[in-house]
Amino acid sequence: MYSHHLYEMEKMNITKQPFGQTSDGGAVDLFILTNDHDITVKITNYGGIITQIVTPDRAGNPGDIVLGFDTLAEYIDHNPFFGALCGRYANRIAYGTFTLDGKVYHLVQNNGLNHLHGGLRGFDKVVWQATTFQGDTAVGVKLTYVSPAGEEGYPGNLTSEVTYTLNNQNELRLDYAATTDQTTVLNLTNHTYFNLAGAGPVLAHVVQLNADHFTPIDAEFMVTGELRPVQGTPMDFTQPTSIGARIDQPDEQLQLGLGYDHNWVLNDPAGVLGLAAIVDEPSSGRRLTVHTTQPGVQFYTGNFLEHGIGKGGVAYNKRFAFCLETQHFPDSPNQPHFPSTVLELGEQFAQTTIFTFSAVA
Repeated sequence: MYSHHLYEMEKMNITKQPFGQTSDGGAVDLFILTNDHDITVKITNYGGIITQIVTPDRAGNPGDIVLGFDTLAEYIDHNPFFGALCGRYANRIAYGTFTLDGKVYHLVQNNGLNHLHGGLRGFDKVVWQATTFQGDTAVGVKLTYVSPAGEEGYPGNLTSEVTYTLNNQNELRLDYAATTDQTTVLNLTNHTYFNLAGAGPVLAHVVQLNADHFTPIDAEFMVTGELRPVQGTPMDFTQPTSIGARIDQPDEQLQLGLGYDHNWVLNDPAGVLGLAAIVDEPSSGRRLTVHTTQPGVQFYTGNFLEHGIGKGGVAYNKRFAFCLETQHFPDSPNQPHFPSTVLELGEQFAQTTIFTFSAVA
């Protein structure tokens, strides 16, 4: 037992390997983070993409719990934001337009009439500079990207840092930081698609969201500006409820979203690290717990996944994954009563999200 224990103590590690090149010759790497408890996280500096998270089930069997691709070329070719960092503005801005300090800015409309996840070449499609670090109880990689003024229509030169840290508490911590040389707007998230069973539909996953309100959408997937109570609606996840329990009910919001694809207003105050979500998968026993300083979380149930082919040639179909994108609310630059996404010159943007992996009997 003692020698086994010693062996376990030596697993904490980070390694790097080549992951290919972009079309303009940029070198892309894959960073492999492991802890002492058989958790492995793989991250590439292309788009800050989490390509793999391996965690044990209740019997100790390891399994990959995120969707993705085997090669960089597939991520470049047709990635529906699997595992990616989204910015400058995660989620949607109505009509790709907002006003800041009296000036109107026009962004790319890449999602119908709306601007989505930073535009045609958002943070998910750029190569970040990477620096690794390793300690006795945690390993990680810090990614840095300087977005020039005018990129995708946004004002200001923006320097963003996203630090991924894996520790022996089985936490994957994402620390977001940014500064700008001109007032701008910013909303950063990670868009990992989870499936705690490892494969198949996620309808049996049991979800609890620490949110008494959500932001309804219209036919263009744009928020209406309302903060609507979840009570008495299929949006109520204040008690643990399976994804599939109400997803096909004849509810206007579910029909507009083709399922769950909405922003929930978290109960804890923004800026304080609070509970956002707990998800349990009954067959494997795997549990995902999410804490964040962000005011909202986009809960998405893979409604647009259709006949895709992912890692190992596995088919990814509708509702084969869920996302919990911690964020500021959609369209905040045009909704004055939403928490502000304005980043001023001299101000430091800082947000944290922690994904904790466990298994229950």
